[in-house]
Amino acid sequence: MKKIGLWSSTALVTGNMIGSGIFLLPATLAAFGGIGLLGWLYSAIGALLFTLVFRQLSQRLPETIGGPYAYVKLILGDFWGFLVGWGYWVSIWCTNAAIAVAFVGYLSVFVPEIKTNTPLAIASGLGAIWALSAVNSFSIRTVAWVQKITTILKLLPILAIGFIGIFYIDWSLINFDNLSGQSDFQAISAVTTLTLFAFLGLESATVASGRTKDAAKTVGRAGMIALGITGVTYILSSVAIFGILPPEVLQDSSAPFADAASVFWGEKAKYIVAGGAIAATLGALNGWLLIQGQIPMASARDGLFPKIFARVNRHGAPIIGIAISSVLASTVLTFRFSEKLAEVFGFMMNLSTLSVLTPYLMTIISLLIILRKDEAPSQKTQWVCLMAIAICLWIIYGCGLEVVGYGSLLVLAGIFIYFTLIKPKK
Repeated sequence: MKKIGLWSSTALVTGNMIGSGIFLLPATLAAFGGIGLLGWLYSAIGALLFTLVFRQLSQRLPETIGGPYAYVKLILGDFWGFLVGWGYWVSIWCTNAAIAVAFVGYLSVFVPEIKTNTPLAIASGLGAIWALSAVNSFSIRTVAWVQKITTILKLLPILAIGFIGIFYIDWSLINFDNLSGQSDFQAISAVTTLTLFAFLGLESATVASGRTKDAAKTVGRAGMIALGITGVTYILSSVAIFGILPPEVLQDSSAPFADAASVFWGEKAKYIVAGGAIAATLGALNGWLLIQGQIPMASARDGLFPKIFARVNRHGAPIIGIAISSVLASTVLTFRFSEKLAEVFGFMMNLSTLSVLTPYLMTIISLLIILRKDEAPSQKTQWVCLMAIAICLWIIYGCGLEVVGYGSLLVLAGIFIYFTLIKPKK
């Protein structure tokens, strides 16, 4: 089986992060005011801590397939492994629904009717999900090739907004005012939760670790490189957009990057940047569709997911698992869709972020257990784990009661499925 290298692995991680939040996120953050910019600082710190945890585990367990699921199952056992696989899987198809919403928002620049025609908007989002599900029915090298192309296309317009837009900023618009009506702590917690969503995918390289060349070195290196590229891109572009578009304009924007470009480059630039944003969202969707098939496949092979998820086609792609996941993403997209794209996007982001916290927490605990078995455990790594756990707990608070309620129901559904459908068969 041919394996992917450093740059394909880096492109996979970068592609999964960039496009899964940044392109519509400024409009969602604008409702909180300038204090939304602080969210990037705290979420970047959290993302770094999580990346360091996954780097440690990829060095110790380089030949695994399934990332967080595989790590936790090996260290904590079947039940916790199942919960990680379940939570991660739920998070992925929620993420794909959110990405499809962002895709629709930027497609509306070219097809304005989408803004007022909800059935057309839903059909456009579903078309993106299923077209890329078809791409993922081919080999992983085909998926990686698509990631390389879309990653390049997406970085150019975003970096252009970040580096060139700086010179067009109205600095009077840059402030840390809290317009949410909540306390500063509540607002910062909420915006940190929202911005962390844009970093989800930092663990993507670990999921395909067993299919990566020299995984012990490559996976961790790819994660750190991707995080550096992504962090700089997010912060520069967000500051530029907040300094170009007034909050009241930004809140109602369905394509904030394109709207910002039109201010200082003219109407034509709006279409160029919107095209790059569409490439970005499609690239992110492509990468996450790969992951949504790999996670349940790894679980099914271990007897912790229905066996149908383990079936692969002649290209080695778990096409049935991809299809089932895409059906769920399509369902979420259809029933939660509304005319206010930023609102539905925010809900999906928070639900996805909350769902992935179970895998993150269990992965961190697994690393702590491994460290306890070392003759001379690293104090630095232990502190990284403890700070990462603190970040996870803070993010749960930042999700809000409604999202925590939905997330709890999904976890309970997973526990019910495990004890009624899976465990008795073992």
